[in-house]
Amino acid sequence: MRLVCVVLSWNGREDTLAALESLGGIETICVDNGSTDGSAEAVAERFPEVELIRTGVNLGFAAGNNVGIRRALDRGADWVALLNNDAYVDSGFAEALAAAAERHPDAGVLACKVYVVDPTDVLWYAGGSFDPRLGYSGRVRGSGQRDDGGFEQELDVDWATGAALAVSREAIERAGLLDEELFAYLEDVDWCLRIRAAGLRVVLVPSAKAWHKVSASTGGPASPTSIRYHCRNTLVVCRRYRPLPRAGEAAREAVVIATHTLQALRQAGRGRALWAVVRGWRDYRRGRMGRLA
Repeated sequence: MRLVCVVLSWNGREDTLAALESLGGIETICVDNGSTDGSAEAVAERFPEVELIRTGVNLGFAAGNNVGIRRALDRGADWVALLNNDAYVDSGFAEALAAAAERHPDAGVLACKVYVVDPTDVLWYAGGSFDPRLGYSGRVRGSGQRDDGGFEQELDVDWATGAALAVSREAIERAGLLDEELFAYLEDVDWCLRIRAAGLRVVLVPSAKAWHKVSASTGGPASPTSIRYHCRNTLVVCRRYRPLPRAGEAAREAVVIATHTLQALRQAGRGRALWAVVRGWRDYRRGRMGRLA
């Protein structure tokens, strides 16, 4: 198994350097997605062995990663791992993925177990489900819990988080790359649904561990920017994979909007967060895709 890791870097120089440091010994490509804080220069100086690609502009999560994925495939990768620049992995990361790929030859995606950065034993992701009928993924498995050894089983999941996953060349050939129209959020869900529809599995590999600051590049998971993209893209992905009659579509929109509204109401700046929900819904209804102004 030839594994090539793609780190998508934006602003956050020290985070990017920490991510690359954790990947020592793994063939790595760093895509600098239009950073303005000297991240690219720091990577070139500190890690001359890492291939650095500068996009010159923020292409978004999907398009930025696709740049790196294409290059990894050109370099002969059998598997491509994605790692956010605000994440880092443990020393057994590559070996855990290689062993899991051998155990699961019909897997197209290997999902990593992801912790928050502080405290480091609290889980953020240990598997995820997604029901496009309702537009609700439920509580992410393990989220917010201390890892007490109860999340060590390899099992099939609906989706892997794009913060730390590995995807096979075969999966990409069957299902394509990340959907660049989504720009940010739900691209990983959409990708995994496509890969599963193409006949390959998405398997959680608990021994492949990462730690993640969670949405640092967009201001946090509850920022207005995050809420707007998440609301729009949830509606798009649900309709894509489970179209419903008109009454069903309306009911699903109501569920998605209500879910995001409840999240917005819990924020300190609830006015801006609520407006972000409205804007995300409008974007969906008007077919506004890609990066939002």
